[in-house]
Amino acid sequence: MMKHLVESEKAAENAGPTYRNVLAKDAGLLRPPPGVESCWDVFRNSVEKYPDSPMLGRRRVVDDGKAGEYVWMTYKEVYDVVMKLAASISKSGISKGESCGIYGANCPEWIISMEACNALGVSCVPLYDSLGAGAVEFIVCHAEIQIAFVEERKIAELLKTCHATSKYLKTIISFGGVTNDQKEEAKNHGMSIFSWEEFLIMGGDHHFDLPEKKKSDICTIMYTSGTTGDPKGVMISNESLLVNITGADCVTRSIGEPFDHDDVYMSYLPLAHIFDRIFEELFISHGSKIGFWRGDVKLLVDDIAALKPTVFCAVPRVLDRIYSGLTGKISSGGILKKALFNIAYKLKLDSMRKGIKHEKAAPFFDKLVFSKVKERLGGKLRFIVSGGAPLSVAVEEFLRVVTCASVVQGYGLTETGAASFVAIPNDFSMVGTVGPPVQHLDARLESVPEMGYDALSSIPRGEVCVKGSVLFSGYYKREDLTQEVMIDGWFHTGDVGEWQPNGSLKIIDRKKNIFKLSQGEYVAVENLENVYGVLQEIDSIWIYGNSFESFLVAVINPNQQVLEHWAEQNGISGSLSELCENSRAKEYILSELTKIAKEKKLKGYEFIRAVHLDPLPFDMERDLITPTYKKKRPQLLKHYQGTIDALYKMAK
Repeated sequence: MMKHLVESEKAAENAGPTYRNVLAKDAGLLRPPPGVESCWDVFRNSVEKYPDSPMLGRRRVVDDGKAGEYVWMTYKEVYDVVMKLAASISKSGISKGESCGIYGANCPEWIISMEACNALGVSCVPLYDSLGAGAVEFIVCHAEIQIAFVEERKIAELLKTCHATSKYLKTIISFGGVTNDQKEEAKNHGMSIFSWEEFLIMGGDHHFDLPEKKKSDICTIMYTSGTTGDPKGVMISNESLLVNITGADCVTRSIGEPFDHDDVYMSYLPLAHIFDRIFEELFISHGSKIGFWRGDVKLLVDDIAALKPTVFCAVPRVLDRIYSGLTGKISSGGILKKALFNIAYKLKLDSMRKGIKHEKAAPFFDKLVFSKVKERLGGKLRFIVSGGAPLSVAVEEFLRVVTCASVVQGYGLTETGAASFVAIPNDFSMVGTVGPPVQHLDARLESVPEMGYDALSSIPRGEVCVKGSVLFSGYYKREDLTQEVMIDGWFHTGDVGEWQPNGSLKIIDRKKNIFKLSQGEYVAVENLENVYGVLQEIDSIWIYGNSFESFLVAVINPNQQVLEHWAEQNGISGSLSELCENSRAKEYILSELTKIAKEKKLKGYEFIRAVHLDPLPFDMERDLITPTYKKKRPQLLKHYQGTIDALYKMAK
């Protein structure tokens, strides 16, 4: 029974039925309030309603160089700076419909620059902080960006692109200061560069009228990193953002976790990505507090403890780090502490699996045992959302138990406005899924015959397709690419999903991640990586095969703690790098892969026959993953080509 869904249309040819969330009948709740036509109206309304409430905060630097408490700007203070900035942008000649770039890590100036763009009806174009100068150069030229706000430490990187970008880019504003050398270099390219304070003053007494903004106007162009080729500019209208904001409100109310003025949000996921952008817009609409991290993942938990957020959005890689840190502290405790934790964990997990809400599953152990974890995460955390990639079942279950917070997975793309599916808290049957579709869109699966996925079978599997006013307005200057993914009003995600009996969706594969082995068998590689990736010995795995070979090989980032523990038990010493080269360590990892392959009843050709252990995680610096931690398979192959060749040679 599809518990959380209603069928709105019969199945089309080669497609399953169209489904809506059962709560979608409350359509009135999905409409923005009267008079709200743009994201600027959302901010302006919050300034009027909460002028003296804290809005944007960053940690104060104390005398010894360490970070102190958070220092806040109120909604009214932010508004005043936004209007000064908008005056300076207007005076520089930028007008409605043109593009403004923002390049750098999350900070108050990022949001202030974004709101100034919103005020003027200028399209905000994030320049990905992690894609490197090549992509930045492409985006500046492709979007014809004339003015850009840039993090101080990124100015030198942007100036390297001037040979190409100076055709369009004429003004650079630093979030901080600028050097005389930078001013001279910019001048040589016919550009002007200003410090933040210099540019704020430039507007002076410049009088300007804010233009009328429509829902159909393009508010932002977000370039998706993609796994191949040049980035694509996803055009997102005011309407799309507004429906996502009001829709997210409707979702949180329906699952019993409404957001409000008292919420505190940790801003660390890139604002250049739709996932964080939607959540920050959502909290701005409620007059909530947004605190920024210091930009170092090693200090993130410390920032969380200082900010005391109520809501935390994360990608699995960050939650995996938190999980490893917490399990490491538990393992290093005394025998009695570990025994008490294990008893408390089993009792609470069993209760939650029976349908008891997390706050009522084991209140005694919450106070005695799990309160220490809660305090480590600030003490006020009530909601954790994971997105961007699949979160392992083991990590999701662990966090649901020990954080004393609701933990859910969501799924969406830039083109669909972030969360298109969201799991329901306290429904343990949804662990490992991304939940049902949100109320403000329709969803269906389309069969993928070449991969053996049938949307009309007893267990419906197929490409995930969505429809609704949340969708993007097309790819900027690429109507051809738009037509490839938009067919009869349906956006084709490229991801393969499987409907669960309760109406939730499980992402099981990627449509393009399929290849044929030499014996003619097709392999759905992402599905296999999800199967093997649950092993505690593995942090990340990339599986490879091709039509000239009959078996699969893999490159693995092993879990350091687990591998070192195994080495100690087996009398093997050495650094992580040395262990990765150890033949016995490779045999151990390979044996664990074989065990789970047999346990999951994989076919013979889906077994991994050889592995390479790499102590260095797949990272953006080597262009091996996207900013949302999706694997760049062509780049991985290029980087590890020699390793792959050696694995095949040795395994034959």
